[in-house]
Amino acid sequence: MSHEPVHQGSCFCGTVQFTVSGEPVGMGYCHCESCRSWSAAPVNAFTLWKPEALKIKRGADHIGSFAKTPRSNRKWCRSCGGHLYTEHPGWGVTDVYAASIPRFPFRAGVHVNYQESVLRMHDGLPKMKDMPGEMGGSGVTLPE
Repeated sequence: MSHEPVHQGSCFCGTVQFTVSGEPVGMGYCHCESCRSWSAAPVNAFTLWKPEALKIKRGADHIGSFAKTPRSNRKWCRSCGGHLYTEHPGWGVTDVYAASIPRFPFRAGVHVNYQESVLRMHDGLPKMKDMPGEMGGSGVTLPE
């Protein structure tokens, strides 16, 4: 019997339901233009999970997909348009949008792509110019 935490999530209308189990490999905020445009918000809160941590429980046949680039495959509910998650195969993680797992105890650890920010946040967290070095970025941090 596993004692890993399991968190319930869904799209906006509830047609697609999923769980994530265990702990995320990272959490934070992305300020890139692509995430801002996709989320229709000035910043996007992300939770990164190993792909096997995500399990679709209901509504898999209602999941739509869009890949603007080979780096990300965005998923959403075809019934309501609610965003669900993004697969990042090159990084070996799946970004489950923090807002789609409402009871998950989100605790950001970093801001990424902060050079593109349209909403400055003064929260004491590291502000990465782009991405950490291990993810192909410069690894440069910016002042708050």
